[in-house]
Amino acid sequence: MMDRTVEAGPLLDVADLTVTVGGTRHPRAVVDGLSFSLQRGETLCLAGESGSGKSVTSLAIMGLLPRPATRLAAGSIRLAGQELTQLAEPQMQAIRGARIAMIFQEPMTSLNPVLTIGRQLTETVLAHRGVPAAEARRMAISALDAVRIPRAAERMGAYPHEMSGGQRQRVMIAMALMLRPDVLIADEPTTALDVTVQAQVLDLLRELQSDLGTAILLITHDMGVVAQMGARVVVMRHGRKVEENTTAAFFRAQETAYARDLLAAVPRIGAGPGHQPTRQLAPAAPVLDVRGLTVSYPGQSGLLIRKASPVQAVKGVSFQVAAGETFSLVGESGCGKSTTARALMGLVPFGGEVILAGAPLSGRDAASARQARRDLSMIFQDPYASLDPRMTAGDLVREPLDIHRIGTLPERRDRVADLFARVGLPQDAMGRYPHEFSGGQRQRLAIARALALRPRLIVADESVSALDVSVKARVLDLLRVLQAEFGIAYLFISHDMAVVENISDRVAVMLNGRIVETAPRDVLFNDPRHPYTQRLIEAVPVPDPAARPRRRHGGAAPAGGELPTPSGALAEIAPGHWVAGAAA
Repeated sequence: MMDRTVEAGPLLDVADLTVTVGGTRHPRAVVDGLSFSLQRGETLCLAGESGSGKSVTSLAIMGLLPRPATRLAAGSIRLAGQELTQLAEPQMQAIRGARIAMIFQEPMTSLNPVLTIGRQLTETVLAHRGVPAAEARRMAISALDAVRIPRAAERMGAYPHEMSGGQRQRVMIAMALMLRPDVLIADEPTTALDVTVQAQVLDLLRELQSDLGTAILLITHDMGVVAQMGARVVVMRHGRKVEENTTAAFFRAQETAYARDLLAAVPRIGAGPGHQPTRQLAPAAPVLDVRGLTVSYPGQSGLLIRKASPVQAVKGVSFQVAAGETFSLVGESGCGKSTTARALMGLVPFGGEVILAGAPLSGRDAASARQARRDLSMIFQDPYASLDPRMTAGDLVREPLDIHRIGTLPERRDRVADLFARVGLPQDAMGRYPHEFSGGQRQRLAIARALALRPRLIVADESVSALDVSVKARVLDLLRVLQAEFGIAYLFISHDMAVVENISDRVAVMLNGRIVETAPRDVLFNDPRHPYTQRLIEAVPVPDPAARPRRRHGGAAPAGGELPTPSGALAEIAPGHWVAGAAA
């Protein structure tokens, strides 16, 4: 018997879509003759490198192209037979959110910084549904619970800057799912999420499809997510479709060399590119020595609000990073990883002791503090928020060299050009502004800027999370080459366990502000002892549609149950392998 979804025709039909930039005088196609269809209840994955036109396609469908610089030059976009390209803006407003919703790639630039999370969630409901304010609030809290925001009712009063990057992304997902749309466009929806929450979000998307037949257009560079979620795959390059197939057939055999290279670059646990046995580093004084680090945030208070107790985000964290070593911090969003990084950079006040290159960070004179800023650099999680929109890309990368007066002006320009080439950006990109780059290209720009001073230690906070797999592989190779050449040490913060296993020498796992396990990389991934560590590894999506979820250690399913609570001091159960007391 014929499937009724086929009889009814596609829910979303995109035909010969062409989007140009540069106005009418010098138009350049960033999406060129793209066609695909999406059936009710189906997940179609749009894959390709940064700048291939994936996100521009999604904006065209939503009617959100930034005009007049970008315009829809040709093509048709139909939703259940209705032509969207001919609708006036008020008609599109009625469709956005209610019938087509979108999860954007960069949550900090998508959320209003001056409105509370609760206000932004309830606005969505009130704009499309005639419900009382109390019902809108109930729906908002329920949506936050669904994406596992802790203490959802309390977090309704929080502002975006008070949440971690992963928590902000979860808020965006909750906002998109609240009205149960017909089509959900998800532009890198799990990029900022750790693997356990990613598994829960993907389960949530599948449940939505099962309940209402929602169609999902999933834009992602994570081939594990493609294998887990997609029914079909469309691969894009330079604005054109180069390959389309069912997910199973695509992973069995790729028709184009580009698609084969894309899959070959995917980091895999135990088999990723550049995977080597754990290096034996020569004993030396650590470049970074963190002792009993604590970070607390004051509780909210006001005229009508009783002063709350301070929130302790980092609770007595200690670790060392040797010269030339890559030490990784992993854990769920909100566990304290990024707060630890900000404390080391002097961006938040902290307790405890931080020693950089043999000298405490606090109490330095002006000359010593200036040297510390050269020795310690950071790659931030959100590239758009960390780049000055008024400066060109070349000026942004050259700025640290100008500040520290390194070399002559021609020498600085040569180093900037070399850095652009190393991170895979074209030379003509030096004259562009941050808004003219894709999300992945902006992250490469941020990496180039962090490398400019050739520091002794780079704190990399989700430094490759926004990159597509082929560029991610090149950047990881670049980090290894620079480490070998200059002896740079990395404090690598990531939720991508496959990347962590491929680049790390040692790994520490954080939960609720504490380290619960630390070990050499091979030991941690082959013999994890803490239940939370086991849970993280088991939740990693495998880039193979036939592969079953990892359940090697009998840990709790990644999508269910409460997180284990850290208890007891770390105990050494083997040389260099430390586990929180309860799991040892």
